[in-house]
Amino acid sequence: MKSSVVSINISSKKGIRKKPVGEAEILINYGIEGDAHSSSEWHRQVSLLAVESIRKMQALGLKVNPGDFAENITTEGIDLPSLPVGTKLTVGDIELEVSQIGKECHTRCSIYYQAGDCVMPKEGIFVKVLKGGKIKKGDRIVVRGLGSGVGLLNPNP
Repeated sequence: MKSSVVSINISSKKGIRKKPVGEAEILINYGIEGDAHSSSEWHRQVSLLAVESIRKMQALGLKVNPGDFAENITTEGIDLPSLPVGTKLTVGDIELEVSQIGKECHTRCSIYYQAGDCVMPKEGIFVKVLKGGKIKKGDRIVVRGLGSGVGLLNPNP
């Protein structure tokens, strides 16, 4: 299995489920054009969550899909929380750098109440955009800067 983009998700407001889009423009040092979380003011420009994490919630009986945990990019084939801060990823021609693993939730947001739980604080990651461009569903994701397949669920791309 190759590591790839399963879904690209955006929303006009923070704290709500994101809606899938077929493709998006990712802007350098900003994030996804049109997404409420995009900003050059902070390091959490784009969020990623693995479809494998979403499937765990589905196995518990939750009716959740890509975007429901407010992630911008739903991935497949990468153990995201194992990637150290500073790891570089390429998605097509786009270059990203891991800036944060997980997040602290001080209160239960609307996503928690809508989905019944939230895996984003434990299993999601955040990245800064080093090089922008178009991203689309199915784009291959390559982990750079790590040796021996660390971070890959299947190190044989």
